[in-house]
Amino acid sequence: MSRSYDRALTVFSPDGHLFQVEYALEAVKKGTCAVGVRGKDVVVLGVEKKSVLQLQDPRTVRKVVMLDDHVCLAFAGLNADGRVLIDKARIECQSHRLTVEDPVTVEYITRHIAGVQQANAIGRSSKTVREFLEKNHKDDMSREDTIKLTIKSLLEVVQTGAKNIEINIMESYGKITSLDLTQIEGIVADIEREKEAEAERKRSRLAATAAGQAAMSQAATGSS
Repeated sequence: MSRSYDRALTVFSPDGHLFQVEYALEAVKKGTCAVGVRGKDVVVLGVEKKSVLQLQDPRTVRKVVMLDDHVCLAFAGLNADGRVLIDKARIECQSHRLTVEDPVTVEYITRHIAGVQQANAIGRSSKTVREFLEKNHKDDMSREDTIKLTIKSLLEVVQTGAKNIEINIMESYGKITSLDLTQIEGIVADIEREKEAEAERKRSRLAATAAGQAAMSQAATGSS
């Protein structure tokens, strides 16, 4: 007899699992990483992009999409699953605008998507990025610091640098901008210089500590 709980969305297995839901969550875990960082007056969304095939149009490979003129969304996991939620969210945005004659608020469309999906999903290496953000995030960060922290967190898991990073910025007055590759490369270069400077300071401190310990050891030997 066929095990229908392997295929049905609402049939539990004998040990209490919904396998189709678990399969979907596993697909999301293996997807590219998505990061959201809030600053004082800005929210920055950053995603890890996969390398584009030679014959593929780069515009078709996007993990950050516009829902309305003032709202964008980042997703992880399968593009086909993401498009279902994106289409539903866009329809709701336009329906709200036609009915109420005002654009949706971010809170409203977030609640609508949560009502459809009723799940929390995150991408590959989420634990690494989350721990990095918990350690480095500060309240009331400036626009530039928020962007830099978003890119730094993605560099924790992205091995190929700026070319596989996509950054979108939502500001308090409804403006949404995207950073081009040149801008991202410039920020990545600044981050690398900061890392080198910090590594040099660390080496200097270690050398000074070693020299101090050697001097103390010599002094102790001489006094004895």
